[in-house]
Amino acid sequence: MSSSRLNQIAGHLNSPKGLLADQVAIVTSSGQGIGAKCARLFANEGAKVVISDIDGVKANDFAEKINASSGEALAVAGDLLNDKYIKELVKKFADFGGGKIHITVNNAGFTWDAVIHKLIREAAPYFRVKDGEPRNILNYAIAKASVVGLTKTIAKEWGPAFGVRANTIAFGHIETRLTANKEAGAFVEVDGQKVALGIPEKQKAAGGPVPFQDIPLRRPGSATKAASAILAIASPLSAYITGQIICVTGGRNM
Repeated sequence: MSSSRLNQIAGHLNSPKGLLADQVAIVTSSGQGIGAKCARLFANEGAKVVISDIDGVKANDFAEKINASSGEALAVAGDLLNDKYIKELVKKFADFGGGKIHITVNNAGFTWDAVIHKLIREAAPYFRVKDGEPRNILNYAIAKASVVGLTKTIAKEWGPAFGVRANTIAFGHIETRLTANKEAGAFVEVDGQKVALGIPEKQKAAGGPVPFQDIPLRRPGSATKAASAILAIASPLSAYITGQIICVTGGRNM
């Protein structure tokens, strides 16, 4: 690592503006849950954040809250399954950042691997640049080998030439609407169809008398803890970590 890059990292670590000072980040599906916590933490650390969510009301409300608390946020609502939206999203993202994109967090819980690929492909011209500034791509994957493969490919191909870091975050049991009781009736609409969210109560009860006994820490993770892990990997503190699967599971399946 060059001395100029080390000085740049040191500057970010000591900046009163925060770990992500002067960086521009997008977090998909960030109107609520882990995505919202992640966007909030990024904004608190000095990043300009684009809030992407299919729910326009939630996206706009959350962006307004960040802006009202001295952060910088832009809401760009839309469906990631729509190719036109992805193009619009990346354009507005780049315009918001003065022609630059530094961090992409592919957080959307209900999406297909192709969507992640299309978003990264559309944003590629803003990552494949040699200006010495940090660039990070973070993908979520639980059991998707294709996402892990894509992440490693980006790390291998874009790292040497452009200094781009790419990592996969693998979460365990995080308390969100995806892990709440299915009987609560939460759902998301995909292609006009309602997809139920949550875990059946009976399935949770089948785990035994000790709550979360398959997790060494004996507790689920919160959305804030999950988002904190994302911030840690995106920040200069992890400047030498790339191409890895970062497990945020409380020790489950180790």
